[in-house]
Amino acid sequence: MTHPTHAARCSAFLKLHQADRGFVMPNAWDAGSAVILAEEGFAAIGSTSAGIAFSMGKPDYSVSDTRCAVTRDEMLDAIGRIVAAVGLPVNADLESGYGDTPEQVAETVRLAIAAGAAGCNLEDVDRATGGLFDEATAAARIAAARAAIRSSGRAFVLTARTDVFQRGDDNAMQRAVQRGNRFLEAGADCIFTPGVTDVARARILAKEIAGPLNLVVGLNEASSSALDLIDAGVQRISVGGSIARAALGLVRRSARELRERGTVGYAAQQIPQAELNALYERHRLGA
Repeated sequence: MTHPTHAARCSAFLKLHQADRGFVMPNAWDAGSAVILAEEGFAAIGSTSAGIAFSMGKPDYSVSDTRCAVTRDEMLDAIGRIVAAVGLPVNADLESGYGDTPEQVAETVRLAIAAGAAGCNLEDVDRATGGLFDEATAAARIAAARAAIRSSGRAFVLTARTDVFQRGDDNAMQRAVQRGNRFLEAGADCIFTPGVTDVARARILAKEIAGPLNLVVGLNEASSSALDLIDAGVQRISVGGSIARAALGLVRRSARELRERGTVGYAAQQIPQAELNALYERHRLGA
């Protein structure tokens, strides 16, 4: 299948962040999930580090033993397969950049560009301590990523994620705005503040942060509305690993039903084999 060029995908992704109205960007964890999401008409998709990790039988985010964590090479390989499967811009979840120093972060961004991603997320979490990098260090990491992007000549979308809301900070709103604007000054194109799903706070963040805002829904709740948040001024809505976790929830429910009752009621919700065959063949052949 012939897909748009990397440059075209990067440009299209940047335009989505500059549009008058925001967009929904669901997250895939492998080629098969990416194709299904693309088929539903989304303009872009993201990868999910959680979904990719779980598909490998590994933990995500708060990993106490680094021997259990997904490596940078493993993550980039998974992202490359997602990119190759669809013709849409793909945003790469690069966690904290797989390194502490600005130089390490810049190299990770260069590798993501080489893998065909149209943008990436970079977190401000220090994996060694579990806390946040100080603001100056976090900004330096973003600046190094921007320099790598500039050298590539691509319109690659750099999203700076701050996890202040994940830390239960009483001053989280103020710190999110301060960090977000500092990261924009350092070269970010978009700011991601997971932990906010209500319209009231979303509206404040969208107003006070001087650039496009990404919020995630479905992270630890199932009641928020992506469209309501877009109406409040949010530019990009992602879903993180929630679809992947929901799929794994189905696997566990199916296993328990089969083991405890011997029934296969779960099969009523499956996509028929012929439909999946036709879908994947169509994407492979570009029909």
